[in-house]
Amino acid sequence: MSLGMGPGWRNVWLAAALGLASAWACADSPLCRLGLRQSPIDIVATVKHALPALEFHYRAAPLKIANDGHTARVRFSNAGGLKIGNESFTLQQFHFHTPGGDRLAGEQFAMAAHLLHKSRTGRLLALVVLFRQGGENPALAALWPQIPEPVDGDHLIAGASVDASRLLPGSRSYYRYEGSLTASPCTENVTWLVMKQPLELSPAQLLFWRARFADNIRAPQPLHGRIVQENG
Repeated sequence: MSLGMGPGWRNVWLAAALGLASAWACADSPLCRLGLRQSPIDIVATVKHALPALEFHYRAAPLKIANDGHTARVRFSNAGGLKIGNESFTLQQFHFHTPGGDRLAGEQFAMAAHLLHKSRTGRLLALVVLFRQGGENPALAALWPQIPEPVDGDHLIAGASVDASRLLPGSRSYYRYEGSLTASPCTENVTWLVMKQPLELSPAQLLFWRARFADNIRAPQPLHGRIVQENG
């Protein structure tokens, strides 16, 4: 995925997006071991704050999907974005993790979707949608059959489109904290927004995923005094 930051940043952000265990577990970056603003986290105590509303302006775009052996990743070039207050972020891609990574009061979720954004000034923002096991998820039901079998690059699926708004919960309430890339070099100053309302996926949908991909998420990291804000 290119964020317009050159090949080095492309590789860093891609590794973070995938949450590769081999990347974040390695000791080549001191931040991964010593950083004080690392992601994901367990959200337990929060401070209510007058956070700006999330204004989603996602739109349907051609389905470009890749199976890289670690996750299914959908990339965009013109799928809209997200506005928070006076700042706008362009949607770059989304992908999935099992289990969910960020936890709510200790609860580990079956899956998470990470929707990755970038502002015009290069600020990075990750929006997290968590999934519990339950009923079938219509968005995943449409997407799962399109995951390519070969482990290779992007596949542009003829006649298919995807709208990331279908991955959003009905409630727009969220938590906000300052975190990091989830893979080496674990660069900090990444804004994380975790939607409060989880979605559901069926046991069959989770089984379908796990037949193709191993668990690919980093363990929750210490807060080190960080404050998690909650819009109230």
